[in-house]
Amino acid sequence: MRNLTSIIANRDGGALASMAGANPEPVSIVNENAEKLVDALFQNLKQVFPAAVSTVFRNPADEAAAKRQWIAAFAENGIRSREQLSAGMQHARASESAFWPSPGQFIAWCKQGIIKANGLPDLDELYRMVMKYSRDRGYYSSAEAYPWGSPACFWMVTALFNQMRSLNLTEPELRKRCASELKAMSKRIEAGEAIPAPVVQIPKLSIPVSNDKALDKLAEIRSKFGLKKGLQS
Repeated sequence: MRNLTSIIANRDGGALASMAGANPEPVSIVNENAEKLVDALFQNLKQVFPAAVSTVFRNPADEAAAKRQWIAAFAENGIRSREQLSAGMQHARASESAFWPSPGQFIAWCKQGIIKANGLPDLDELYRMVMKYSRDRGYYSSAEAYPWGSPACFWMVTALFNQMRSLNLTEPELRKRCASELKAMSKRIEAGEAIPAPVVQIPKLSIPVSNDKALDKLAEIRSKFGLKKGLQS
């Protein structure tokens, strides 16, 4: 499956239309190599969901059509790497359902698996982290001093907490933003970016001025606003 990136990138418009079902005539998915890759994926899925052999794919034409749809779905949703597909298969093996997954379901498994592989929480975990931080943050001197599981968690949770408070987000709205934060952070990590650790900010201390400087400052203020020295009440 490691050649899936180049296979998807090199297909032409006609092949994509065929994959999406616009062409009613039987066509090759993209090329022989792509067909072998998808065949291998389907063979693995059949071992996990054996009932599909006699139900979903009882007719060979149905399986061929399904493979075209899956290739198109992968291209449209950025599923291009061997690691993504392996993550999808890991979720498939852990699935409690006996039914063959839709391409959308398998793509979701791929993305969830990549998030886990990058050491990030899933959506539900991230939402709970925001709620816990909202509840417990007052026990710590600063956001940076809070016991974060990883630098990525610090940046995601604090950003989400600020959005939740400033925009008065509802739970569904916050969960939607959690999904966006996870997607963005996962892309940063996959791109090789080093996520900086939170650093506790040293508070800026007010340095006392001398008596002479203080008197000079008062004189400056009086002069600016036309005040007389030594006003009596």
